[in-house]
Amino acid sequence: MKVFKFGGASVKDADSVKNMTSIIEANISDQLVVIVSAMGKMTNAFENILQKLIDEEDYKEALQYVKDFHFGIISDLGLAGNQQLNQEINTDFESIHHELDRFSSSMGYDFIYDQTVSYGEILSTRIVAAYLNTRQIKTTWLDARKMVKTDNIHRQALVDWGATQNIIRSQVSQYADRSVVLTQGFIGSNAKFNTTTLGREGSDFSAAIFATSLNAKSVTIWKDVPGVLNADPKKFDDTVLFDQLPYKEAAEMTYYGASVIHPKTIKPLAQKGIPLYVKSFEHPEANGTLINECVIPNLAPAIIHKGKQTVISFKISDFSFINEQHIHLIFEHINRNHLTINLMQNSAISFTICMDDNPVKREQLRMALKDDFLIYYNEGLEMITVKNYNQSTIDNLIKGKQIIIEQRSRNNFQVVYK
Repeated sequence: MKVFKFGGASVKDADSVKNMTSIIEANISDQLVVIVSAMGKMTNAFENILQKLIDEEDYKEALQYVKDFHFGIISDLGLAGNQQLNQEINTDFESIHHELDRFSSSMGYDFIYDQTVSYGEILSTRIVAAYLNTRQIKTTWLDARKMVKTDNIHRQALVDWGATQNIIRSQVSQYADRSVVLTQGFIGSNAKFNTTTLGREGSDFSAAIFATSLNAKSVTIWKDVPGVLNADPKKFDDTVLFDQLPYKEAAEMTYYGASVIHPKTIKPLAQKGIPLYVKSFEHPEANGTLINECVIPNLAPAIIHKGKQTVISFKISDFSFINEQHIHLIFEHINRNHLTINLMQNSAISFTICMDDNPVKREQLRMALKDDFLIYYNEGLEMITVKNYNQSTIDNLIKGKQIIIEQRSRNNFQVVYK
């Protein structure tokens, strides 16, 4: 059995869906579980609808755009006469209306986010499944919300691995021998059957969840890039394609912000020794990048850029030294607010963190700690991490930049700058 994951760019329009279908057709001899994301930029579109709801603005036009987008792809794929598909899609939009109508501030943004934005994946997979079946590729649509069980933390749910693996094995085994199994990335549900999500771009992680549950032969993530590059070609020149990467190297790259793979994807695959391929859906014949247990000497420096960073510094008002109790208190509230630290630095009288800019959670953190610390922050910053660095690479990257924080170890270099 193999697991394929197709992201939003690979199903952004009818031609893309047809291309994805060709890739599946070429691999039909294998048992396939296919994980599909929301189409194109539909996650962003759903987030826009939700923001209008929060801001008490009229969201009906934005929702109609989403509906027209999906029905446009249905028409372009020649599925307009598929009564079952049309009924399913219309029912989904009725459910979306219901979720938006019942929204109240007491529910919390993260809860209503999961109940609405998750429909991007549901709509996408219904359309793809219907099209595959018209191409004589027998396909079974399964609802990931009924298989991936999580805790109650919305937008960053933690997987209940025991329950999830048992359900996936039971459900998929009923169909895998006689059809392609198609399901959604990014989404699951908690014990109360409320929809949860696994974090932005979490469909890669979904592929790893299904692969480890099913002891898959491999996972392939189909992207709009040739594989894992040592830097983002949109931001850096002369990028290099990694033909092969060790699990450890790939895991560290994702931790520091490499966006080609979701950070949680590598660990479960490494624990079971399941190889991960990152390949181009535009050139499926190319080898891409293989991530597995291996040793690769003299890897090229990997350059990872993160924008929209905020640096927050905590100081004691009477210039006392920062001690372990102070740091424990800071981390306690960081954990409560589900914040992720990208870099931290400790000095005698201050403790500084760098995190993705989130004004709401930043203010929550400030309010929680304002009685214990003097708190300062700089926003609108950028961060670069270089793994396996050399001095010439660093000199080239920091030239002309105003450095806020700089750190280096034997293998890693990090800088936060304006």
